[in-house]
Amino acid sequence: MADSPNCDVKSLSPLQLFERVTEQGEKVRALKAGKAAKDEIDAAVRMLLSLKLSYKTATGQDYQAGLPPRDLLLINNGTTKEEDEDFVDPWTVQTSNAKGVDYDKLIVRFGSSKIDTDLINRIERAIGQKPHRFLRRGIFFSHRDMDQILDAYENKKSFYLYTGRGPSSQAMHVGHLIPFIFTKWLQEVFDVPLVIQLTDDEKYLWKDLTVEKAHEYARENAKDIIACGFDINKTFIFSDLDYLGASTGFYKNIVKVQKHVTFNQVKGIFGFTDSDCIGKISFPAIQAAPSFSSSFPQIFNGKENIQCLIPCAIDQDPYFRMTRDVAPRIGQPKPALLHSVFFPALQGAQTKMSASDPNSSIFLTDTPKQIKTKINKHAFSGGRDTIEEHRKYGGNCDVDVSFMYLTFFLEDDDRLEQLKQAYTSGELLTGELKKVLIETLQPLVAAHQERRKQVTDEMVKQFMTPRKLAFEF
Repeated sequence: MADSPNCDVKSLSPLQLFERVTEQGEKVRALKAGKAAKDEIDAAVRMLLSLKLSYKTATGQDYQAGLPPRDLLLINNGTTKEEDEDFVDPWTVQTSNAKGVDYDKLIVRFGSSKIDTDLINRIERAIGQKPHRFLRRGIFFSHRDMDQILDAYENKKSFYLYTGRGPSSQAMHVGHLIPFIFTKWLQEVFDVPLVIQLTDDEKYLWKDLTVEKAHEYARENAKDIIACGFDINKTFIFSDLDYLGASTGFYKNIVKVQKHVTFNQVKGIFGFTDSDCIGKISFPAIQAAPSFSSSFPQIFNGKENIQCLIPCAIDQDPYFRMTRDVAPRIGQPKPALLHSVFFPALQGAQTKMSASDPNSSIFLTDTPKQIKTKINKHAFSGGRDTIEEHRKYGGNCDVDVSFMYLTFFLEDDDRLEQLKQAYTSGELLTGELKKVLIETLQPLVAAHQERRKQVTDEMVKQFMTPRKLAFEF
C-alpha cells in the first residue's frame, strides 16, 4: 500500500503519513543495498518524495526520521487545545477525565494498532487455550507487529520477550505486577526466552538517588519479579549498571543506536531540554539495546535476526518508536510491542501512581489491615452520595477504582460481570464492592509475600548471571 503511487494519502492522518514515509525510505535503502534495477529504484524514490511532500502539506513540517509530527504527540509539552486534558510521556501520565486516558485517541496519535477480536482469536488458535484476562478485557489494548510474531510462531520460528522495571523504590506495588503477570503468561504459552531489564542507571539519572541506592533497589525489585514465578532456566534479569560492561554485544548496540539518533530527535520524542544532563539524552539508546538479540550473545549464540516482543505500558512506547525507526538502519529486526493501559492510582484514574506515595496504591509489603484501610479510605468511588440515591441511580463502574482493580485481578469473567451489573443497578453498594476487592487483594499480596520470602540472594545472583538459557539458537 505504501509503495503504490495511486494510494489515497489524503485520507491518512499525519502520523500515518509519517509511518508511510518511514517505510518507503526503508524500501529505497533496501533496493539500493540490493543493487536493484535503476528504474525500480527511481520509481521508489519518486514515491518517497511524493509522500514527503504530502507529509509537509499535512503538517507544515519537513519529515525527519525518528521524529513524528510534534503537534499530534501527547509526549510533547505543547498539546493541541482540543486535547490538552491528556499528557503522557515515560515519566508522567495526566488526564482530567475520571475514566482515565482516552486510549482510542492514544492509538491514533502514537500510530499503533488496536488489539481487536480477530487478533485475540488468532492468539487463541495459536496457543490452543483461552487468552489471558488482560487480553479478554482490553487491559493490553494496542500493538505493533504482533501479527508478525504470530507468523513467526506459526512457522516454527523463534522470538523472545523483553520487558523491564525502573527501580525507583525498595517496595513495588500491585500495579507493577501487571507487565510481569502478563509476560509470565506469554513466556509459558509460547515457550520462549525472556530478558528483564532493571534500569537502575535511569533512576540514578532522573531521581535523587545515589548510584549505590539505585543498584540496591534493582536487587530488591528483582526479588519481587522472581517471586512472580519466572523459570530460572528461561529468564535472564539484568541491571544496566552490571550488564553494560559485562556483555560483548550490549554496548555495541547502544553505540549503534546513539550514532543514528540526533539530539533534535530525542528532544522531539522525549521533550529533553538543553539543561538536561547528557546521561538522560543518551539513555534511550540503553533502553533500546535489549530489543536486539545480539545484545545477549550468551543466549542467542550471536544471532542477530531473532525478533523481540515487548509487553509494556503505553507510556514506554516513545522509546520503542525510536528503536523501530533505527533498527533497519543498523541491520536489526524491528521489535514488536504489546501495550497495556495504565494502572490507576487509588485516588482515581487521572494520574499515574507514585511509588513514593504510600496511599496511591497497594504495595506488595502491605499487611492485610493496611490493604483494607487503604481501600476503604482512599479508593475513589463511583457510587452516589447517599444510599437512597445509589439504590435509585446505581454506581458508575467507569470511574470506580475498586471495580477497575477487580478488572485487573479478578479472574472469573462471570463474577466480574455480575458485580458490574449489581453495582450499576444500585443493588451493590460501594462498601460492598470495596469488600470484594479487599478479599481479592489480601490473599494475592499475602501469597506474593510468601513466595518472596523464598527468594534468596543466591537465587537473585543466578537469575542475574549472564548465561545460556534452555534454548538452542
